[in-house]
Amino acid sequence: QEMFGEAWPSFPEKDFDDLRQPFDFLGINYYTRGLTKFDPAVPIERASRVKNPRAAYTETGWEVFPRGLSDILVWVTDRYGKMPLYVTENGAAFYDPPTAENGRIDDPLRIDYYTKHLNAVLDAIERGADVRGYYAWSLLDNYEWNSGFSKRFGIVHVDYATQERTPKQSARFLSNVISANTI
Repeated sequence: QEMFGEAWPSFPEKDFDDLRQPFDFLGINYYTRGLTKFDPAVPIERASRVKNPRAAYTETGWEVFPRGLSDILVWVTDRYGKMPLYVTENGAAFYDPPTAENGRIDDPLRIDYYTKHLNAVLDAIERGADVRGYYAWSLLDNYEWNSGFSKRFGIVHVDYATQERTPKQSARFLSNVISANTI
């Protein structure tokens, strides 16, 4: 309430009864974690972001932290009970060559990211989370809401001038994971 003051609405109890309905599954989007430190100079929150100097970061400045995915899946399970969970978005923007060379686009950092995050999902399952599915973000390079066309998340490269699409090595990697049902 300190943050919103008088703008904080009152909610009728009936609204909460409506929210307490059963559901089929819970979808979780995960990209990164945020580290904060106490900062008395920041009004209301009293916190500011800090970077981990020993971590890898994506092109968007997000820390690569796979353990956060397994931790959130287990936390949801512990807090709300065992329920079907889906990782509905998980991915990263890394540098990709602007055009395909010889029909091949190598994106080893993205493959490493997916390998580590899929292993984090397996860890969560072993720790009791009922994870039923995993969706990589994104199939295609696209217009990102806060980066425009400057960051590439896709496992398929899009030449924006010609609209030609070329599967990156990460697409081949995920295809092999799916085919073999193993990482």
